[in-house]
Amino acid sequence: MTGAANVTRKIIAAHAGGPAPAAGEEIELRIDQTLTHDVQGQVVMMQLLAMGLDRVATDCSVVYIDHQLLQTDYRNPDDHRFLRTAAQRLGFWFSPPGNGISHPVHQERFGIPGTTLLGSDSHTPAAGGIGMLAIGAGATDVTLATAGQPFRLAMPEVCGIRFTGRLPDWVSAKDVILELLRRHGVKWATNRILEYHGDGLAELSAWDRHVIANMGTELGATTSVFPSDARTREFMAAQRREHDWVELTADPEATYDVVEEVDLSSLEPLIAMPSSPGNVVPVAEVAGIPIAQSYIGSSANPAFRDFATVAAMLDGDRVAPQVSLDLNPGTRQVLETLTREGLLLSLIQSGGRLHQPGCNGCAGMGQAPANDTYSLRTVPRNFVGRSGTAEDKVCLVSPETAAASALRGEITDPRTLPMSYPSVRIPTQPADKSDLFIAPLPPEEARKVGVVTGPNIVPLPPQSPLPSDIAGPVLLKLGDDVSTDEILPAGQRVLPYRSNIPKISEFTFCDTHPDYAARASALRDGGGHWIVGGSNYGQGSSREHAAIAPRFLGLQAVLARSFARLHRRNLINCGVLTLDFADPADYDRIDSDDELRIDDVHNQLRSSLGGTITVLNVTKGTAITTVPRYSQREIDILLAGGALTL
Repeated sequence: MTGAANVTRKIIAAHAGGPAPAAGEEIELRIDQTLTHDVQGQVVMMQLLAMGLDRVATDCSVVYIDHQLLQTDYRNPDDHRFLRTAAQRLGFWFSPPGNGISHPVHQERFGIPGTTLLGSDSHTPAAGGIGMLAIGAGATDVTLATAGQPFRLAMPEVCGIRFTGRLPDWVSAKDVILELLRRHGVKWATNRILEYHGDGLAELSAWDRHVIANMGTELGATTSVFPSDARTREFMAAQRREHDWVELTADPEATYDVVEEVDLSSLEPLIAMPSSPGNVVPVAEVAGIPIAQSYIGSSANPAFRDFATVAAMLDGDRVAPQVSLDLNPGTRQVLETLTREGLLLSLIQSGGRLHQPGCNGCAGMGQAPANDTYSLRTVPRNFVGRSGTAEDKVCLVSPETAAASALRGEITDPRTLPMSYPSVRIPTQPADKSDLFIAPLPPEEARKVGVVTGPNIVPLPPQSPLPSDIAGPVLLKLGDDVSTDEILPAGQRVLPYRSNIPKISEFTFCDTHPDYAARASALRDGGGHWIVGGSNYGQGSSREHAAIAPRFLGLQAVLARSFARLHRRNLINCGVLTLDFADPADYDRIDSDDELRIDDVHNQLRSSLGGTITVLNVTKGTAITTVPRYSQREIDILLAGGALTL
């Protein structure tokens, strides 16, 4: 592409060896940085060590301990030790427990405008808030990128979202992204990159942009991108990293594949009701519903501004007696700055409960709400049961709405409070404790490090080539918008086994179909099984365990109306066929326990570029036409039985 370019296409052109192609064409991106954490990091490290990698091939790779902070037995501490020693052996930066959540910490410490970042977490696109092209991926893709291989994907459409006006009082960045979810739901941005532009950006700080870019994932976006401008420079200077700032803006005549406009001045406080980020209504419509918990923090609202606003609202007042006000600063820097500025006292005296910087209750790691009660949270997701309570009622809100509701004990439009909107002073120099990171060792010292494993760290199961024919029963027929949290739950009950694939596989679909794992295991040696899904199968977390575990149990293929991008990619990397119904009505012509079959699957795959694959329903004696939507490389991966076997 020549002539005027948007920010997305400029970054891609600089990392793909030429102009960004039209949407749908495959591109190969050079990856500058990678990040992983203590959910998928174990898989990344075990894969890299098994490959015999001597040292990371990126400019910067970081391992964060941010999810698995509860140390109720040896398993999480053992994994922390494994990740620390593996990081030192391979040349990663290591962020120990207490430093904070990967996304805001990475923005503070390592993010550089104009660079590419691949992270094994679906909210990695938060780094787009400072002008990075940051994409969430599974563990295998991060492994390959860390080893120096390009990241391959079909070029997404670039959707230009133009901001005009300025936010009114009591409306903040969370309400902006909730407005887009209100308009479009959770599937609208699939295979799209959202690029923000317009005069309204001048009023949005780098942390405001972080909030919006973080939750673009809930729209289904590949990633979200903001320009690197004066507000970005302001942030980088505050972090004592102005030398890393570069200006990066869209050309005046830049165009977009899809266009959208948001008048910021027209927005109002919004709330995503249970149990989807897309179930958004004005707060005023549901005001008065009693609540039991108000939760401030997470990767979606991690910053000083979020907590300082709440502190100003609560100063001299107390939260309602039945409300648990949970405070989760996103980073150690934010916690130290709140302490230095004297704001923690008002938060604690108002009834707040302070938790260590980390993902915490957002990922079901403690802070679960009481059964059948409403919990208002500034987190990015509210999938049913994700909080750790099976029958939860989690709502997504801004810090302003969360604080107002905590004061009154019921869902409250903050505009109805008898106070003026607080004016918060943002320190020009936040606290700086970057020395708590463990830096990469020089290569000669790194090679001497012994990687320490514990009894819960089990070698990854081998990947085997795809058989010539695939046949098996449909063990599960599922509906629309099945999330990876439903496939393999998060939380302290399950995720401590993330280094032990045979054990964690026992929890697959445990909350919705508790007999699945046992039934699948019984069929594994006889050819495996199928799953049939509705639309947007596998939405949510990039957790590759949600693909690895079913594959370990014998899953051969998933047939669905459509797939979420990340989970589809992870299934392919694990050697599982992903097939779309050519006719969505065929979904209704398959039942649980029907026997499905693909004959001569190797030749069908090799000839499937732009074509179809026929699935036989042996039970009903019918043939189903499916659309594979594979690139040539994905076909090679499937034939080999997985990405790491190539």
